[in-house]
Amino acid sequence: MPELLVIGGGAMGSAVAAKLASQQGWRVRVLERDPSYARASSALSAASIRQQFTSPLNIALSQYGLQFLRSLGDEAQFVEGGYLYLAREPQQLRELHEVQARCGADIGLLEPAQLQTRWPWLATQDLALGAFGRSGEGWFDGWGLLMALRRQALAAGAEYLSGEALELLRDGKGCIGGVRTEAGVLQADLYLLACGAWSGKLAATAGLQVPVEARRRSVYVFRSPEWAPGSPLVIDPSGLWFRPEGEGQFICGGEPLDDSPDLPLDPEANLFEERLWPALAERVPGFESLRLQRAWAGYYEMNTFDHNGLVGPMAACPNLFLACGFSGHGLQHAPGVGRGLAELIAAGHYQSLDLSPLSPDRIAANQPYRELNVI
Repeated sequence: MPELLVIGGGAMGSAVAAKLASQQGWRVRVLERDPSYARASSALSAASIRQQFTSPLNIALSQYGLQFLRSLGDEAQFVEGGYLYLAREPQQLRELHEVQARCGADIGLLEPAQLQTRWPWLATQDLALGAFGRSGEGWFDGWGLLMALRRQALAAGAEYLSGEALELLRDGKGCIGGVRTEAGVLQADLYLLACGAWSGKLAATAGLQVPVEARRRSVYVFRSPEWAPGSPLVIDPSGLWFRPEGEGQFICGGEPLDDSPDLPLDPEANLFEERLWPALAERVPGFESLRLQRAWAGYYEMNTFDHNGLVGPMAACPNLFLACGFSGHGLQHAPGVGRGLAELIAAGHYQSLDLSPLSPDRIAANQPYRELNVI
């Protein structure tokens, strides 16, 4: 019986494990260094889903992710509140809207007067256009999604192992011959690198170049006397984003002051005061008197090549598959990537959705498949 060893038991690794383990004749083991998931990106994500991407494939992956979230019912706590992208220059939003509409995304373009009418608390004096996801976008419980995928994997027969992958071992043919852990070497027929922000470093232990780095992203929770009723997840031209999180409470984040790789997993000390609060007060004047409650940080698995996922086998090491580098949109795309990789591994080709544009081969060929809407 052929075996796949999944390195990383977060949402992405568990999604692949759930789908492949359900295929007759496959054994799947999942190696996860932190079974509590206390510092896992899947658990620390702000957990949202959108169809406002620049690449058609990412839109299609979101559409499948949407179906999956809806199938979970209350478990996912999905709030279909929409994304609202705001722009001072309208051209890019109009061009992207054409792409998104062709892909079936329910996105509406709103002029400043329409924005003001729908959300009176929103300052629009400097805006030219907004793009609003009228359906199929919003936020959910990331922990709930992670646990659902893990339970499905276990129910399908996948085995979860506790331990950290310290090194990928190459054999004489250039393939992966095993994974060294503190407890010894684990071996399988195929290996899947799905350890998020640490995928690049682990690949480097086998002499492989995978351009994925850990980039810290901070999330801040605040309360405000301005409730901003009906607020979607707002993406401001300044780089700020915010959305409601319960009655009278919001979370927000934005472009970091320091975007160096591998920073400590602590919220950035000065980001809220120096950049986010001023931007919040400018966009929603009632937020000027907000009160910060708490904050946390998680890692993006940033693909520095083109900010898109790396999915599929590596030509330099054919028994090693990748599912990493999603640059902030991996949680919402995990169900679709899990389905696709299971198809590729079991049948030798994609069946439901062609994920080949995300192949790692594009790096050696210097042919980026860029995603511009990275938040």
